[in-house]
Amino acid sequence: MNYVWKVDAGSKVTLKDYDPGYTDKLSDRSSADLELQKLSDELSELQELLTAAQQQSLLVVLQGMDTSGKDGTIRHVLSHVNPQGCDVHAFKEPTQEELAHDFLWRVHKVTPAKGEMGIFNRSHYEDVLVARVHDLVPEKVWSSRYEDINNFEQLLSRNGMIMLKFFLQRRLLAREQDKEKSWKLSAEDWEDRKYWKDYEQAYEDALSKCSTDEAPWYIVPANHKWYRNLAVAHTIVHIMRQYKDEWKIELEARGQRELEKLQQIRNKR
Repeated sequence: MNYVWKVDAGSKVTLKDYDPGYTDKLSDRSSADLELQKLSDELSELQELLTAAQQQSLLVVLQGMDTSGKDGTIRHVLSHVNPQGCDVHAFKEPTQEELAHDFLWRVHKVTPAKGEMGIFNRSHYEDVLVARVHDLVPEKVWSSRYEDINNFEQLLSRNGMIMLKFFLQRRLLAREQDKEKSWKLSAEDWEDRKYWKDYEQAYEDALSKCSTDEAPWYIVPANHKWYRNLAVAHTIVHIMRQYKDEWKIELEARGQRELEKLQQIRNKR
């Protein structure tokens, strides 16, 4: 069952074709909570294998407007992972030191090593989103960054990184109607609404130009938090399951080698 929309490499994304209020007909709030609990437990087990095998790393990229629910996704989906093996990075306005380097420098140095998980709450994509919409750099600069990003992500993939990029699509109005979370609204959110068409085009270009076989984009309907959490958790676990047998084989082989070394030590006595 697919809970999200995967952007195929080379396809053209038009965001209006994706309903942010979508929920799967077979899913409801109560069953979703139970399923999320099961997925969270399995994610914890898969993280343990990832850490032990030391063959791959996992990077989850979360992008979306300020009210799309990135913080909530991290809090609910990743609540059961071991924090010792998972780092969360939020990329704010670049520092002077970061501006003195190429735009990927600050990102590359915090990507997860093999055996680790990393979560990017916003990411290098800010440099083709905010930088573009607010004219922070000339068009010839931001337009060349799509190729740089693809090459960068291909490099990470070749070195064993599993990349999952989620675009959380949510209407700002949905946050306004959420009484428990309406305190998170700010005038700046609404001020940014006048740029929404520009952001929409920027996101469509980023999703279209930078979804590859190695690092695909997934569009997540995020109006309903329970469905958003279920969709992201299901996708992460589904992808990690594909490596489970490989990790177990590596660990069994490593265990066998250690047993042989131990036997050799005993035989020398």
